[in-house]
Amino acid sequence: MINCMLISPSSSIKMGNEELINNWEQDESTILWIDLNSVEKEKEKGMLTRLGCHPLAISDTQRDRHPPKVELFEDYIFLLYRGFVAKDDNLTFEHVQISMFIGHRVLITCHPESSVAVNALFNAGSEKLLNRSPMHLALKIFHSSCGNYLQQLFEFEEHLETIEDEFQQSGNDKMMREITAHRSQLVKIRRTFSYHVSVGDTLNTYLEDEETSLITARELHTVNDLRERLDRLLSLSQMYYDICGDLINGYMSVTSHQLNATMRVLTVITALFVPLTFLAGIYGMNFENIPELKFKYGYYTLLGVMSVISVGLIVWFKRKRWL
Repeated sequence: MINCMLISPSSSIKMGNEELINNWEQDESTILWIDLNSVEKEKEKGMLTRLGCHPLAISDTQRDRHPPKVELFEDYIFLLYRGFVAKDDNLTFEHVQISMFIGHRVLITCHPESSVAVNALFNAGSEKLLNRSPMHLALKIFHSSCGNYLQQLFEFEEHLETIEDEFQQSGNDKMMREITAHRSQLVKIRRTFSYHVSVGDTLNTYLEDEETSLITARELHTVNDLRERLDRLLSLSQMYYDICGDLINGYMSVTSHQLNATMRVLTVITALFVPLTFLAGIYGMNFENIPELKFKYGYYTLLGVMSVISVGLIVWFKRKRWL
């Protein structure tokens, strides 16, 4: 689906399809936002080529997976990042690769699946953002995607606090598997945010070094706000990852301690019965010449000796604090 938003100083905002591209090409005072949502690759490639996009940037756009990046070309900035497709509770959401070609009079967004951030901003309310500059609107879309991530992390924080409380009271293998799954998901999220922080730093470099007129000092606060949000996302994902790791290590320590306590009890029991089994084994042999077998009180004597040995070992183990 190809959606277009056209703004002009002489007329009201227009929303439509690709026919608005002709109007934009004929009137240099207009600004256009083209959203290529789930468009076939051949048609998408033809559209981007028509609008003057570099073949290498088009190739990166159409790759199934590509690390987030920002690249400066002569007439536009190419920005690629990972946004939202859909979301559910506890970090179980999917990513969508969003590519943006940002020029002086045009913003092109490409994504193979529906994007939450793009859909939220593709309306008449974004006229002011686009009228200010396509770069400003692109930064707002990126910022909105980061806001979706941030909201998801805040919801996960509440869930994680509940897990911590329950884990301390009655940790079990089911909760352990859940925490391990969260930790695995946080590794992927942290990697994504790490790429995004690099993108934010590169945009700031373009701004400070004045390498291009596409991003000017007017966007200073927008870029700084975006960078702060990206840094916050990275730090939160790292913190939650560390918390999950601490919970796992704590559970392993408690389990190991419980196992050691059990093994200690079993070892003490074994140590108690070793001498008793030794004595029973001696007097249980079928030799005729065992003098003690003829002793009238031999059985009671042997029981007494066994009792003394058992009590003595128990007292000794208690002094050693093994019991």
